Amino acid sequence: MIRTQRLAAGVCALLAALTAGLAFPAGAVADETTATAPKVDLVLDVSGSMRTKDMDGGTRMAAAKQAFNEVLDATPENVLLGIRTLGANYPGDDQKTGCKDTAQLYPVGPLDRTEAKTAVATLSPTGWTPIGPALLKAAGDLDGGTGSKRIVLISDGEDTCAPLDPCEVAREIAAKGIGLTIDTLGLVPNVKMRRQLSCIAEATGGTYTSVEHTDELTDRVNQLVDRAADPVVTPVATEGAASCSAAPALKSGLYTDREEFGQERWYKVDVKPGQELRASVSVAADRAMNPDYGVLLRAVTVHGREIVRGEAAGNGRTDVISTGLRYPKAESDDDEAPAETVCVQVTNSYSAAAGVKTTPGMPLELTVDVVGSPSPAGDVASFGLGRGWWLLGVLVLFGFLVGVLWGWVSRWRIAVWRTN
Repeated sequence: MIRTQRLAAGVCALLAALTAGLAFPAGAVADETTATAPKVDLVLDVSGSMRTKDMDGGTRMAAAKQAFNEVLDATPENVLLGIRTLGANYPGDDQKTGCKDTAQLYPVGPLDRTEAKTAVATLSPTGWTPIGPALLKAAGDLDGGTGSKRIVLISDGEDTCAPLDPCEVAREIAAKGIGLTIDTLGLVPNVKMRRQLSCIAEATGGTYTSVEHTDELTDRVNQLVDRAADPVVTPVATEGAASCSAAPALKSGLYTDREEFGQERWYKVDVKPGQELRASVSVAADRAMNPDYGVLLRAVTVHGREIVRGEAAGNGRTDVISTGLRYPKAESDDDEAPAETVCVQVTNSYSAAAGVKTTPGMPLELTVDVVGSPSPAGDVASFGLGRGWWLLGVLVLFGFLVGVLWGWVSRWRIAVWRTN
């Protein structure tokens, strides 16, 4: 009897050990999944102006609550979502206190829809509009992990906490190179608010949208949350040099940098025989610029000889201008032939409008791709005019034969008609 009890106890202990052993890997997998999951922080303006009744007959706050409830129901399971408020707690007149009024209503993490909806239901329009401080805190809410990070800011007015300019805050966040995007939504058609929210969005590569109806607000926030769930390539922050010799060596990937007005930035890329370098650059006009500007992208040898270039110009109507280049490195009979170091130069001719700060530099996004050069048989150009004039000759001959045949048929039909 005692032996039987000991045997049973041993079996139970073994099962417990196996269960624990299986549990730990599952927890490790869950932690790894969380670390790479996309994160979204919804930042909602709960200032006193949100009491205004101009959204489909109801208040702006009521429209935001309805939109949030529908968004929470539709949030993808793999998205870690949080909600932050600004102006929700302090109803007084002291600006210093009011500009600290931002709080995490629901922490960024796995979504409990019931708990999040309950938290949103308690909100009541109250105080100031500290957009800048709220953005700084929201960036901290999204800290950590390797997945995409997105802030969705919903407001109905300008920031009331100057001199902390929310546009400058957004530029500082972008300059950190953490791949955080800020999208903004304005609830009323206000020119000053539109300029401020547009500047915030453009500084981080986000979008600005003006909405005046509840269903528009719901649809737009849903789109932005869904966009965060899509796989994205996180840019890597780098710092170009003033010369090719001191430039950082880059491999295939997406990079971000900052470039001052009229400055040039240098980078290096190794291209082996039989490979092709494809590079593109985009520079964002994230502040007021003088019209007529341009961006130049050059590939040169380490000795300064230009290989190829790409350039683009703007006239003040475009916020971002882009250009690119391609450089195929010829194949070599020597299997051990060394790679060629190609110097990539980015230059701009932007100039700031009067009174505009020139620092930090403008956001620059550089894409580098080193691929195998297309072989002649697989090159699309070989089926066009890019590989000689043989196709043009075939077309000319074909047209001539068709013309002769058509002329002969026409004369034969005329001759038959005259005979009859």
